[in-house]
Amino acid sequence: MKSSVPVVALIALVVSRVQAFVSVGGSGNTHVTITGHAVMAKIHEVCEAVAESEGREFNPTGSSPEELLHACLGTATGEVSGAKFRTALNQIYMQNGFVDRDFMGSAPHHFNNEAFTEGRNLIIQGIAAIKANVHTDNLQSARETLGRVCHTLQDFYSHSNWVELGNKSPYANLIIPDLNIENIADVAMPTCSDCISGACPNQLLPAILNGKFLTSGYMGLFSPNKPKGKCSHGGETDLSSTQNPRGGISKDERLSYNADLHNNAVNLASEATLELLEDIRGAIGNKDYLRLMGIARSAVLAFVIDTTGSMADDIAEAKRVAFNIIDSKKGTQDEPSEYILVPFNDPDFGPLIRTTDPDVMKSEISKLKAAGGGDVPEMCLSGLQLALTGAPSSSYIYVFTDAPPKDTYLENIITALIRSTKSSVSFFMTTLRRKRRALKARSDFQVYYDMALASGGQAIEVSKSSISQATDIIVDTSTSALVTILQRSRDPGRVESFSFLLDESVSNTTIYITGSSLTFNLRSPTGVSQSNTVANGPLGTIQTVGNLQRMQLNETEMGLWHIDMTTSQSYTIKVIGQSAITFIYDFVEEFKGPHPGYAVIDGRPSAGSPAKLLLTLTGEKGPEALEVHEVALVEVSGVKVSNGTIEKMGGGDFLVTVKDVPEGEFVILLKGKDKTFSSLFQRQTTTLMSQSKVTVKAKADSSMLPGEEFKLNFTVRTNGSSGAYTIRARNDKNIPMTHPSTLSLVSGGSAQGTVSLTPPADTVSGTDVTLTIEAEGPGGSDSNYAVLRLSVLSKVTDLTPPKCEIVDVQGTCYSSSCSSSNWELSVNITDRNGTGIESISIQQGSGNLTQKEVEDGVMGLYEASCCSTSVTLSAVDKVGNVGRCSYTMKSSAGSRLISMSLPLWASLLLYSFLRESFTL
Repeated sequence: MKSSVPVVALIALVVSRVQAFVSVGGSGNTHVTITGHAVMAKIHEVCEAVAESEGREFNPTGSSPEELLHACLGTATGEVSGAKFRTALNQIYMQNGFVDRDFMGSAPHHFNNEAFTEGRNLIIQGIAAIKANVHTDNLQSARETLGRVCHTLQDFYSHSNWVELGNKSPYANLIIPDLNIENIADVAMPTCSDCISGACPNQLLPAILNGKFLTSGYMGLFSPNKPKGKCSHGGETDLSSTQNPRGGISKDERLSYNADLHNNAVNLASEATLELLEDIRGAIGNKDYLRLMGIARSAVLAFVIDTTGSMADDIAEAKRVAFNIIDSKKGTQDEPSEYILVPFNDPDFGPLIRTTDPDVMKSEISKLKAAGGGDVPEMCLSGLQLALTGAPSSSYIYVFTDAPPKDTYLENIITALIRSTKSSVSFFMTTLRRKRRALKARSDFQVYYDMALASGGQAIEVSKSSISQATDIIVDTSTSALVTILQRSRDPGRVESFSFLLDESVSNTTIYITGSSLTFNLRSPTGVSQSNTVANGPLGTIQTVGNLQRMQLNETEMGLWHIDMTTSQSYTIKVIGQSAITFIYDFVEEFKGPHPGYAVIDGRPSAGSPAKLLLTLTGEKGPEALEVHEVALVEVSGVKVSNGTIEKMGGGDFLVTVKDVPEGEFVILLKGKDKTFSSLFQRQTTTLMSQSKVTVKAKADSSMLPGEEFKLNFTVRTNGSSGAYTIRARNDKNIPMTHPSTLSLVSGGSAQGTVSLTPPADTVSGTDVTLTIEAEGPGGSDSNYAVLRLSVLSKVTDLTPPKCEIVDVQGTCYSSSCSSSNWELSVNITDRNGTGIESISIQQGSGNLTQKEVEDGVMGLYEASCCSTSVTLSAVDKVGNVGRCSYTMKSSAGSRLISMSLPLWASLLLYSFLRESFTL
């Protein structure tokens, strides 16, 4: 496949399975590979531009995505984990593949049946949603939409006759909002000749080719009928391909008779994807583009804080810890990439405050004051719901409260969100004596213990006077490259020995044991022991506060360690450390159709059948330096271990099948080998999962409009009991909604319901809404859920990009001594009758830009050293339309002026010309 991609490894999730450009003959030309190559190439380009603007070198030490990530983040010290990077990219790739599952029969999603206008509208609407989502920091929604848009865009080149018409470049009209699709073949116009063999190199009629008419094949999944004389898509699943004119013009698969057409379609699809990514980059800026792609330091600092009257000491401690982390970790890889704060009281909770600026976070926390509250229970779970839906997946969230929850009706919703996001929630419970007398001891707080266990967090009971000792756990876990080695729970406790493996890459190992009146003994691989009664011993330092015993190892000795527990009291054990070696996973199910693949299960996997999961391994040098030896499902509160069979998929991806799934709640345990150090390693997930006989399915591909009703259909299926299933649906923005309270199901059957939401008319465009739909069986014995991320997007009427004109260039650059001379560029940027200029930024270049508003727009002055002779300025209006100015100085003798008015197609062509071909 033609590409200008630097030598970087492709993160391709199930490359051989997600096939709309079908992988045949080892070519690997799938939607995932096309998207992946473009994504990685653009990331490389943007990382290089950011490094230039910061005056530092950009030199990845190898070809793996992890090494690209490390180089892109710069020179900050500390471990770098590729987990969030891989997670972000997999969100794009998975949604890319979902188009073949969720919209199999939709002609616009695949540009089948000559649905060009409708397909282009999906792309334009999707691009607008992506830009709006990024603007409001809803990055996961933006990634998911990007994956779907890329699929539809790429299908244009495989399913239409754009290639056969002799076009050598992408069709810019597909992504430019103020242009339309042109010269579409009329519905009554014949387009193809009959192909008896089904393998004809070009069936298009001369009138179509000579007249440059645009057409695409008809896909008959359920009926062979198609308009007279029209081309078919082709293939075994296309029933229309048996009707005259027979055959098909799809270029999904490279075959002997269409190899050149297939290759050209792949090339154009790749180039078109790069153009799409460039437009998004221009609209959101380099740094937000990297955040969109998961390029960020991995730690997220998220606080959910009770602000009722008795919480003054707790709020002061939360402030102290947050300020300490912000100040002490600034400039390191452990510096949080994002800060989130959710206060709650009674009856109020929120709002969610999110920022990447540590000073803003300090200011917001400083504003918190303890007041009000009234009765004892508070709205804790409502605040936690906001944090779980607002924070990135796999975040660490810390809850401070001295009261049980009033909103216990959210318990199942919170559990569903924990499982969906894989986030960890830790509770710091500080109860005053007078409050304790009003409560029923631990039973009032049991929901917190259950949620902590379900998420892999901690439930810590401390007095208000000793909370400062307990919050060291926040310092421990708000770090980059955090991994879990072991986690187990026992209730009741019993005499038992737990083993865990520490490898060469692990540092800062910490052990947490929670429970009352616990005794244990830690043994190292060389046989050295230390009991819990020795605070400072040969193996580590033990700190006891409330029900938590925290042990920091003096050093990480490689090999097999043991924790011997000798108690009948309930307890939890967790061992964490820092390491670049980790894995991410999703439970999946296979889907059939023209392009089969695997889809992530949104909810709990189905009981009664083998569990399948897609697992992605990552390490400092990339997955090629790692081996997977064992993957198992382990009961976190029991002893059952169910080993899986492992199929290597390439690129660090593995398909794991487990036939004998534990009946209770389980986690995933992975063991392998780091070939760099010949060191065996062990990693474990922390989110508890279990199977269910109930499934809930829902899909949404369109945005909600402010002030208008939005309907979403969902289906509930059961292999369990017949009867009335209770339906609960909630969203995190309190948008008015309706849904059926029950659905009647019989075992083996299904029923459909509809959720209706009406966002208020003043809802900000780009607002992300997390909708959770839960179905609970008769008697509450079994349940499942679906979690959907929806966007509210206002109608866009401004379709014209800003205009950027270069009005003056000053300075002369000499190649012999670039640092001693400077140059400057003056530009005039206008948006004519549009929505107005939102931002102007340096997309490439290491100079300084100053701006001044004038009557008809903005005047900008760019100043740079002659060591940096190229610049691209990006101007964005208030709805995300992008205009650009690009200029390159000539060394040694003068300069040359390049000015442009900025339709995207011209901008992209000239930008490419300047970057790759033009010399002065």
